[in-house]
Amino acid sequence: MGSPARLRHYMNDDGLLILDGGLATELEAQGVHLQGDPLWSARLLHTNPQAIRDAHYRYLLSGSDVITTATYQASITGFINHLDVSSERARELLMSGVQLAKETVETFISKSHTTGQRRLLVAGSVGPYGAFLHDGSEYTGSYAKDMSVEDLKVWHRPQIECLAAAGADLVALETIPSIKEAEALVELLREFPNCKAWLAFSCKDEKHISDGSLFTDAVQVANRSPQLVAVGVNCCSPELVEPLLDTAGSVLSPDLSWVVYPNSGEDWDAQQGWHSSEKTAASVLKLSHTWRKQGAALIGGCCRIGPAEITELRQELKGSCTSAVQQD
Repeated sequence: MGSPARLRHYMNDDGLLILDGGLATELEAQGVHLQGDPLWSARLLHTNPQAIRDAHYRYLLSGSDVITTATYQASITGFINHLDVSSERARELLMSGVQLAKETVETFISKSHTTGQRRLLVAGSVGPYGAFLHDGSEYTGSYAKDMSVEDLKVWHRPQIECLAAAGADLVALETIPSIKEAEALVELLREFPNCKAWLAFSCKDEKHISDGSLFTDAVQVANRSPQLVAVGVNCCSPELVEPLLDTAGSVLSPDLSWVVYPNSGEDWDAQQGWHSSEKTAASVLKLSHTWRKQGAALIGGCCRIGPAEITELRQELKGSCTSAVQQD
């Protein structure tokens, strides 16, 4: 299945890029405590950057073509407030998220025997304003009622500026719950004309993003940006993806692809975190072929999806494992 020209620039095989899974999921699996931290995995940019490198590396080994930086919950204000650093140091920390990921890609390539021209990309993660609030509102978008588009642009500008300056291949505007915030981000991208991005929404049901706006309307906001390569959904239940894409398939710009990276389907709340259930990542594998048929060109996982699941996803969709890696 071919991909629109905007995304084809980043590809050189079958028109599909495998994303990584949840960075925090893998960090926690390795013993890092993140639950309740207002900076989440972004704190490790300051306290334990090697843990981030190691997690990125495991996703590359698992078959990810794109690794996403540890900056989802990072912000200048957040670093100043919670790390007691200067504004300049906060900017350096944000940029270091891209630098760590790029260094990890270089290390991986240097150790790999590439059997094909697998291109590896770094996506700079930009979470919603609700991630900074640390109250679960990235799944409601309630804060946007009290903010203007300009307010939201002012908030997001330094994060995008730092990620773009650090050389991210793409910017991942992710878990966006509000159509107003999406409008702000699309407008803000114009200030960084060389920056390409994808826009992924958090969604509450089969037709609506988290603030209650129609997913169809949200996709039309994305259509307005010539800098977006893809639009779609992340951190929702896998079962919501197919009906959401179906509702908006007729309005998706031919220049855009779908980006899809749901969570495991388990439930989360701000106080207690993830609630384990009988749901597993198996539904991601089962449903991924449908998403591919619907036109998804970037597919991966979010929370509770780890390297093992990404390996299975790559094998399921690409029919092959990653290139062999030379062990030291």
